[in-house]
Amino acid sequence: MSTSADRAYPDRSIPNRSFLGRVASAPISWGICEVPGWGAMLPTPRVLQEMSGLGLPATELGAPGFLPTAPEDVRAELAKYDMTLIGGFTPVVLHDPAMREWTIAEARRVADLFQRAGATEFISAIVYDPDWSIPRPLDAAERRHMMEMFAVIDDICAEYGLEQVLHSHVQTVVETKDDIDMVLDGCDVRFCLDTGHMAIGGQDPVEFAKAAYDRVGHVHLKDVDLSLVPEVLAREKTLMAATQEGLFTPLGQGDVDIAGVVEVLESHGYDGWYVIEQDTAITDGLPPEGSGPIAQVVTSMDYLRDVVAPRLAR
Repeated sequence: MSTSADRAYPDRSIPNRSFLGRVASAPISWGICEVPGWGAMLPTPRVLQEMSGLGLPATELGAPGFLPTAPEDVRAELAKYDMTLIGGFTPVVLHDPAMREWTIAEARRVADLFQRAGATEFISAIVYDPDWSIPRPLDAAERRHMMEMFAVIDDICAEYGLEQVLHSHVQTVVETKDDIDMVLDGCDVRFCLDTGHMAIGGQDPVEFAKAAYDRVGHVHLKDVDLSLVPEVLAREKTLMAATQEGLFTPLGQGDVDIAGVVEVLESHGYDGWYVIEQDTAITDGLPPEGSGPIAQVVTSMDYLRDVVAPRLAR
């Protein structure tokens, strides 16, 4: 399929081999986000054409409305672009016993969709409530219940041939290094190592990869301008506002050692996906085809090819 991405950025597709063949992307890298006021949303065909034109073989689900709601239609839509579905970001409430049945029902609904759409990863984010209220510290009983619920979600995922991977994330119950350590010590759930959100929460992602490589089931590659982080953690600035100000940079242009994370994981035999998940907001109207978010994704892919891959070959 010839696309605007082919024409604008020739000969930049990622070859299907080892590390580089396992690089995919996510719709948020094209500004596709469900948060009201986040920015303009590019049309789905354009985003998928640009992903495919860059040689990206798979994507995560993205915000509601980006891909069809019926799993068979998701498969068919992605197949038009020779792509498959990896899975998707799934907010769940695990600390509150009153939300147990809602959480189980939601997990089963999403797991069924993912299985029938051909996905493999259930990427859980542990929100305080379905409205994403600012979390408060959990008491001992809430922590115990959360650990029990991680196992419940793991079991549900296993029924559907999926793997749960926990995504530590700004403004969730698992946000900081202390939160991550609590989960590592309290249960067996595997992680989505999001290099950006871990760094924002004070967890060095390279050190996490070294210490917990056997708990990594999925990876989001995201670079961060850490100078913008203090206001976000202090709740003085929203994640959306910080993103619009450039919190997330193209890979290799921020303060996160992306290459170091990949080196550690590959040396320990990690064979899963690396998803370029570079939160982007389009705030100046829809860019012309061949420009806009795709340019940042290309910069990130060039960094993976020209900087990271050669380091792995040493």
